[in-house]
Amino acid sequence: MAGSARQEARHDDRPKRRWQDSLWAIGLFALVAGVIVRLAANGLSSWPSAVLGAVAMAFWVPWLVRRIRRRDATASGAEPDDIPALERQILKGDPPPQDPRRRQQLAALVDSRQHRLRRNRWWALPLMAVLFLGTAALGLTTGSTTMGIGILVLGIAFVTWLTWYNIHFDHRLARMRRRLEG
Repeated sequence: MAGSARQEARHDDRPKRRWQDSLWAIGLFALVAGVIVRLAANGLSSWPSAVLGAVAMAFWVPWLVRRIRRRDATASGAEPDDIPALERQILKGDPPPQDPRRRQQLAALVDSRQHRLRRNRWWALPLMAVLFLGTAALGLTTGSTTMGIGILVLGIAFVTWLTWYNIHFDHRLARMRRRLEG
C-alpha cells in the first residue's frame, strides 16, 4: 500500500521504478540464490552453513548495490532510486528523455559508466585470462588433466564472453551518447 502510494507520488518526468529495483528484492534474490548454490555445491547436509553464508550475502549485496547507486547518483545528479531506470533506458536503446534535466542526468551517467568501463578494460581482461590460464596450467602440471582442460575451456569461454559483453555495452553507451547529442 505504501509502495503504491509512493509510486503515485512520483513526478511524471521521473522514470518508473520496478519492484526488482528495490533493495529488499535484491537481498531476497541473493539469499535464495546463495542457499541454492551452496546446497548444490556442498550437499543438503550443509544447510546450516548455507543459510548463514546466504544471510550474510543477503545483507552485503544490497549494501553494495546501494553504495554503487549513490555513487552513480552523485556523478549524474539523479536520485539513487532513478539509476536502475536510467540504466534500463541505456540497455534497451530507448529514445532519450525530452526533459533537459533528465537528458543531462542520463548524459552524466553515460559518461561515468563509459569512463569506468574503459579505465579498467586494459588490465582487467588480461588479468582474468592469466588467472584462468594459470589455474589450467597448474591443474595440467599436477596431473589433473580433466580439471585443467575444464578450467581452460571455461576460461576461454568466460573471457571471450566478457570481452564481447564489454565491447557491446561500450557500443550501447556510445549510441546513447550520440542520441543525446543529436
